[in-house]
Amino acid sequence: MSELDFGLDTFGDVPVDDSGAPVSHARAIRQVVDEAVLADGIGVDVVALGEHHRPEYSISTPETVLAGIATRTERIRLSSGVTVLSSDDPVRVFQRFATVDALSGGRAEVILGRGSFTESFPLFGYDLADYDKLFEEKIDLFVRLLDEKPVTWKGSMRPSLDGIEVFPPTESGHLTTWVGVGGSPQSVVRTAHYGLPLMLAVIGGTPERFAGHIDLYRRAAAQFGTTAHPVGMHSPGFVADTDEEAREAHWPGYKVIRDRIGALRGWPPIRRKEYEAEIEHGSLYIGSPETVARKIARAVDELGVGRFDLIYTAGTQSVSARMRSVELYGTKVIPMVRDLVAG
Repeated sequence: MSELDFGLDTFGDVPVDDSGAPVSHARAIRQVVDEAVLADGIGVDVVALGEHHRPEYSISTPETVLAGIATRTERIRLSSGVTVLSSDDPVRVFQRFATVDALSGGRAEVILGRGSFTESFPLFGYDLADYDKLFEEKIDLFVRLLDEKPVTWKGSMRPSLDGIEVFPPTESGHLTTWVGVGGSPQSVVRTAHYGLPLMLAVIGGTPERFAGHIDLYRRAAAQFGTTAHPVGMHSPGFVADTDEEAREAHWPGYKVIRDRIGALRGWPPIRRKEYEAEIEHGSLYIGSPETVARKIARAVDELGVGRFDLIYTAGTQSVSARMRSVELYGTKVIPMVRDLVAG
């Protein structure tokens, strides 16, 4: 298969220090920067930071943190994962990522999404009743901004533009833009309509259940006459020296986050046996480098994706365990997967 890219994704989960005490949000942000610097030096292709507005997570403005990472790294690509376009302004999003692109020497990317978490809507004065319309209008404008020419656009969710040129432009004239999709066929078709790359959030169940989404993306692109780009996927996981160590380090924080979110969405608390089953048969990539590499290689082979991102943080892992997970992912997991896929 063609070249496979590997990423690390995080929402800036607040970790604990060596004494077990949660660190401040400020330190959590600096920790993410340190992890990205480590990833840059060991062969990880991209780091993606997700936008959230909740106490468990430290990153509310991914591009600001990415700008800091840009000044301390040399080769790793810098992406959001995702930017909630529905509750933001497309012009400002483009400007901010063009700025990151300038600081990084052309390494910025953006993944746009509708938002599986909705805290940003009331926070910034948007009505959830407009959830779909907001994204439809704003992605239409954002795609026009990608041409980096004067824009004329009219909609109902923001003021119209009439021959407006947006600054700064990117240095290369191109800002790589993905659309993050959690499973909606309509979102897959929309992504194909605009000719943008598709990033699938495969966060539960067997990966092969998303094969139909990838097929739909390619068929829709063919019908629209747009480019069907290599598809990406991101899934949660954690790497440690042994399977047992990885599971024990990941489980406590994962359960807290999962149950807290589940309480808002009507899910029952997760049990340890369900967690273990998701590791064995679902979309949790947790274990030793060998275990995680074999599982990633199977998913890549089943779905034919061109990029795999590991969501490597989940609640209150320790700072040292997170750094070790990043190190093992870059130095051991990625080379193993490349060998397995090539073989």
